[in-house]
Amino acid sequence: MTTAVDTSVLLDILVDDSHFASCSEAALAKARETGRIIVCESVIAELRPALSSDAVLSEFLNDMGAEFFPSTRESAFLAGSIYSFYLKNKGESKRVLPDFLIAAHAMVHADQLLARDRGYYRKYFKKLKLLDPSRNH
Repeated sequence: MTTAVDTSVLLDILVDDSHFASCSEAALAKARETGRIIVCESVIAELRPALSSDAVLSEFLNDMGAEFFPSTRESAFLAGSIYSFYLKNKGESKRVLPDFLIAAHAMVHADQLLARDRGYYRKYFKKLKLLDPSRNH
């Protein structure tokens, strides 16, 4: 089983979020037990400002058991197509494109996505198996 991980889950752990760190850590550990953990370029780019260097980011990802698995043309096209539908339905274009890239990457390259859903994953990625660690919190 391959689990793609969203930035929110890794940031919970990285910053030791008082509300979500423990449930995110537990969900990530459970996902590691069942198979591999992957992240795409959007996750890496969103995490990078929270760390002091590329090397520290690499070490953090290694510690989490997360491997970089690059997006493909197929996942990029899927993200753009679903994002276009989102915009046509009067979705706000601010700060969500990376989430569409992450979800489309998970749909194409993983079996599930570990992420705290802000509503649009379930609405726009209906076929994506979503594991929300905060729902067990």
